Amino acid sequence: MYVPESIVRELINYRDIDRRQIIDDARAHGRYDKIARPLVVEDLAQPIAVDYTSAGVKVSVKVSNLDHTDRRRLYIAGDLGLEPASFWLTERGMPVSVSRWKGLFHEANVRCADVGMPLRVHPHMLRHTFAVVTLEQLQRGHIAALHEQTAEQRGHYTRIFGDPLDWVRRRMGHRSITTTMIYLHTLAELEMETRMALVPDDWEEPPAPPNPLASNTDVPQ
Repeated sequence: MYVPESIVRELINYRDIDRRQIIDDARAHGRYDKIARPLVVEDLAQPIAVDYTSAGVKVSVKVSNLDHTDRRRLYIAGDLGLEPASFWLTERGMPVSVSRWKGLFHEANVRCADVGMPLRVHPHMLRHTFAVVTLEQLQRGHIAALHEQTAEQRGHYTRIFGDPLDWVRRRMGHRSITTTMIYLHTLAELEMETRMALVPDDWEEPPAPPNPLASNTDVPQ
C-alpha cells in the first residue's frame, strides 16, 4: 500500500510509543493471560498460528485462511509474553472490533458536524480511497515506463508486471475485473493528461478548410 512518508513516520511513532505503552499496561493487568483460545504465532517468519482444540489437541492454522473475526484472536509470542498481532488497539490493549471502528467514524462525523464541516466518512471509504489512489499511481508509473520502450519491450514489460487494474483487483479481492472497473471513472483526469502527453510537441493545428461563402465568387440570388 502506497502512503506518504509523513504518514509512515506517524505510524512508527504510534507503534513505538502509544501502542507499546498500551500493551505494557495490558500485560501488567494480566489481560492477555485471560484470553480464551488465542491463535498464537510463534515464529514471525512463518505465517502460521497455533490453536488448541477443546480436547487440548495442537492444530496449526494458516493466517491467510482466517476471517476477520478469527484474526482478532491472533497473538504474537514474544520474550515478554503475548501481544496482539493487530496493529490498532483499544485503550485496554485489545484488537479493535468492527463495531468499534464504525463507532470511531461516527464520532468523527459528529465532531465535524459540530464545527460546521460538511464531511461524512465511513470505513469502506478507506477501501475505496486505497483502490483509486493506488490505481492512479500504478497507472502513472505504467505509462511512464512504457513511454520510452519499443513495442517489443512494452509487451515484455506487461507480461512481467501485468496490468495495474488487475493488480488492484487482486489486492481488493475481486473475482472479476468488471467489479474493479467501477473505480475507473475517477481516473478521467488522468486519462486526459495521458492523451495530451501523447500529442507530439511539434503538432500544429491543421488549417481550416476554405469557406465557399467567403469567396469573391458571385452567388446566385
